[in-house]
Amino acid sequence: MAAIDPAHEKSRVALTSVFAAVFITVLKLVVGIETNSLGILSEAAHSGLDMLAAILTLVAVLIAARPPDKDHPYGHGKVENISAFVETLLLVATCVWIIKEAVERLVSGTAHVEANMWGFGVIGLSILIDFSRSRALGRAARKHRSQALEADALHFSSDVWSSLVVLAGLLFVRLGQPLVDAVAAIVVAGLVLVVSYRMGRRTVEALMDRVPDGLEDELRGVMGGVEGVSEIRGIRLRQSGPKMFLDTTVAIPRTMLFQQAHEVMDNIEKSVRARYPDMDVIVHGEPFERSDETIAERIRMIILDRGLGAPHHLEVHQKDGRYHVEFDIEFLLGKDFVEAHDMTTEIEREIHERVPGVEKVTIHMEEYHPETSEVGKETGREADLRARVNECIRLENRVVRFTDLDLLKIGDRYNLSVTCRFDRGRTLGEIHEIVCDVEKRLYDGVRELRRVTIHAEPA
Repeated sequence: MAAIDPAHEKSRVALTSVFAAVFITVLKLVVGIETNSLGILSEAAHSGLDMLAAILTLVAVLIAARPPDKDHPYGHGKVENISAFVETLLLVATCVWIIKEAVERLVSGTAHVEANMWGFGVIGLSILIDFSRSRALGRAARKHRSQALEADALHFSSDVWSSLVVLAGLLFVRLGQPLVDAVAAIVVAGLVLVVSYRMGRRTVEALMDRVPDGLEDELRGVMGGVEGVSEIRGIRLRQSGPKMFLDTTVAIPRTMLFQQAHEVMDNIEKSVRARYPDMDVIVHGEPFERSDETIAERIRMIILDRGLGAPHHLEVHQKDGRYHVEFDIEFLLGKDFVEAHDMTTEIEREIHERVPGVEKVTIHMEEYHPETSEVGKETGREADLRARVNECIRLENRVVRFTDLDLLKIGDRYNLSVTCRFDRGRTLGEIHEIVCDVEKRLYDGVRELRRVTIHAEPA
């Protein structure tokens, strides 16, 4: 079965309430005039207000269903809160008028009220209609968290109780106590004022974006449980109609890759929506310096913060409880040597200040080479180079076999790539040491090489 559109369901129940309010208002007004019952007339005025409130609710629901736009990025849901607030003000004004009229009758001591079957009939019918509408509106209000429908439900609910009071007043009139009708009207007004106060307070809180009690603490608990979140630095909540909007700032370890940090923020959104399905969530991540960062991680962040690429060949050596650090930094092609040197000097100073225990920093400067470069045409020297490369590698008896030897001419020199196979029983550290030895032999024996890349595989 197809799901019912929430906006359509809300507008349908609001429209039905408008028809019910119009019918009962006209009926009460006619009977109230005929019987001269202030209680029934006050009920007619109250129902007339319900009719106006129902119309306001219908308009508010239709407007609130519009999607967000450039001028209303949070949508149009606030119109429901405004509608509920206006309904509350109208209720209060009506109550003041009813109390004034009732007090005048009590003071004068004169009241001609005709308690006939028409009066009892209209009040009984009103109770049935109001009860059914309040239940329907209440269900829709809870289902869609609509404050406008909730206000309308409270209107009809208060009508039920006030009608019961008026019914009791009419009974006393039949017993020869007509002034009890005025007392009943005051009781009706008192009940409506209580409902108006409660509803008005909630609508003002919604318009002022007051956060529901306990919600922020619950959200902190949910977001704090997501792996990778170091700290919750800010939470802002805003309600627009039935929808709640969350803007939050969280601290994420600065050493995380961008993709990892993005996954953390995605997981925050998923965790919040798992608890609050209709909440709109925006997460802003800020870098956080962990106390347990390694020396290498801290040095990388110092260099990245200066807009340079990540250092490579970064090595940290410990000697007598102090550290010696070595790494390479790439600068853009054509970078002035003095400027590059001044920057490396600043990097060294910052490392000494921010990384405890570092005694010496050695930085190798080189130019950054783009990802792609033109390969020159072969000159005929390549056969001789291959022979010399083959001879250098064969001298290393720890290399079981080598294949895929390739030379690329870059400018006046060559890049070499080759696959070397090694004994399966060796450790990764041993393989790295052998590769370094082979590279050194190649650089020493074949001066035309500008770069050597050796891919190691098990034999």
